[in-house]
Amino acid sequence: MARTAQPIQLSNDERSSLTNILRCGTTSARVQTRARVLDLLHRGDHPTEIATTLSLSLPTIFNIKRRYLSKGFDAALYNRPRSGKPCKIDGAQRVRITALACSKAPLGHARWTLRLLADKAVELSFCDNISHPTVKEVLKKTDSSHTASGRGASER
Repeated sequence: MARTAQPIQLSNDERSSLTNILRCGTTSARVQTRARVLDLLHRGDHPTEIATTLSLSLPTIFNIKRRYLSKGFDAALYNRPRSGKPCKIDGAQRVRITALACSKAPLGHARWTLRLLADKAVELSFCDNISHPTVKEVLKKTDSSHTASGRGASER
């Protein structure tokens, strides 16, 4: 027996939210696309028409519809927040690494490199282990270039 399509009927609040999302354009492209899909489903367009109009795959249309029907309006538009990987380096360790990068380079080196900073941070027991990409991320959070040979304004 074939399944019958379950129509989507948006409430007035949901329709006004969709209109606001589609007119303002301040949301991400993904949210805009999902809002268009919900709007077209509410108008009664067939999923294959929506897929060709918006250049989406049919499973994408059905996933948005399924999410709306099972979890609600916001779940259909927005992704759930992701937990992410916890930070390896805390604030005090960041300060120490930044201060180390601002200090004079070791003998035999003109400037600090990311690998030198990572090795020295472990040697000085700032942290148990740290990779040079992590050092890069720590220094990226500051405004200046700590590994540059000169300080302040660039010399020309």
